[in-house]
Amino acid sequence: MTESVVTESAETQPGNPLPLAGIRVIEFSHMVMGPTCGLILADLGAEVIKVEPPGKGDRTRYLTSSGTGFFAALSRNKKSVQLDTADDAELETLKRLIDTADVIIENFRPGGLEARGLGYEALSRRNPRLVYLSLKGFLSGPYEHRTALDEVVQMMSGLAYMTGPPGQPLRAGAPVNDMMGGMFGAIAVLAALRQREVTGRGQHVQSALFENAAFLVSTHMLQEAITGTAPPSMAAGRRAWGVYDVFRSADGVSLFIGVVTERQWEIFTSALGEEALMDPAYATNTLRSAARETLIPLVQGIVGRRVAAELEAMCEKAGLPFARINRPGELYDDPHLRESGGLLPVTLPDGRPTSVPALPIQFGTSRLGVRLDLPRPGEHTEEILSALPPAPERAAAPSGGPKGAPDTSEQPPAALAQS
Repeated sequence: MTESVVTESAETQPGNPLPLAGIRVIEFSHMVMGPTCGLILADLGAEVIKVEPPGKGDRTRYLTSSGTGFFAALSRNKKSVQLDTADDAELETLKRLIDTADVIIENFRPGGLEARGLGYEALSRRNPRLVYLSLKGFLSGPYEHRTALDEVVQMMSGLAYMTGPPGQPLRAGAPVNDMMGGMFGAIAVLAALRQREVTGRGQHVQSALFENAAFLVSTHMLQEAITGTAPPSMAAGRRAWGVYDVFRSADGVSLFIGVVTERQWEIFTSALGEEALMDPAYATNTLRSAARETLIPLVQGIVGRRVAAELEAMCEKAGLPFARINRPGELYDDPHLRESGGLLPVTLPDGRPTSVPALPIQFGTSRLGVRLDLPRPGEHTEEILSALPPAPERAAAPSGGPKGAPDTSEQPPAALAQS
């Protein structure tokens, strides 16, 4: 693994503050969906304060297997504060902190936060300008009280059906709904902040996994509505384009090559210079799509006589879509990501330096960078809480209030206010 090369970032330009500078966000979330939303807002310049339970903090820090990278990938540019919501005094401190915030991100089960006085209605009475984002499995409707996971909604929506071979539904190889659900949550927050400029008030906004998955398969739904035929899975081998496949080079490298327009077919056949590709049966994309059973083996036989570097050079020169089949870890050495600022430096909890992909956006010639490394549990507790306005004098609260945190929509109950 190599260190990344980081180009000038947007916040280094004099007189050019980040878009969300001055916005304070309180993040009650873990796993992927909420942290993705918080990450987007943090990279855009917001002060994102992650509330974690006392002790070891967010359990996401200690996940293993496919969850090992969750915290490190989604926690840069955030501050960590530890508060125990089962303690009445600390709960009141948390509410005072929320009084200073513009945005809350939460992914508790419906009703869980309300039981602790942390629901939208209660908090908006204290802070009318608060934008309150709830990240859920389902938006309002018959399913809203169900527990969801990325896999659940991929199965429900048909996304897994479209991904796997016929009869073998397969979830996507990344938490696409969790991450996109967080992204749509960030979009909702930005829209609510813009509306607040007009109305002077915040509002409750939501984003959900199932509705995100339905959005992802919308093109397949409309394909069926237009044609009257259910689309086959993408793994079934049928394509809208004649050449849109993975081929094996002479030196054993797997390459995806796509030829999706008539002009690209003209360029492709000219570059290969093979008479067999001039058959009238392949004259148009519609004919090529219908003739894939003979066309694809023919193309494989032709490209299979050339080494990968030759094929890549040919496709790049001709402007044809192509790609090697990489593993995720190979992106650490991708020259485009390294030289364009697409990899950001972070330090792992054990002290090792590494890098993580930046948000896939650019402002002018600049990328969004790292202002804060991955936070230690509670690293910013004193800094944040000591700056709060003094607490107003209140009548003593009765003892014996509810203890423990509500369950979350993404994993079993956590000790304390963590979701």
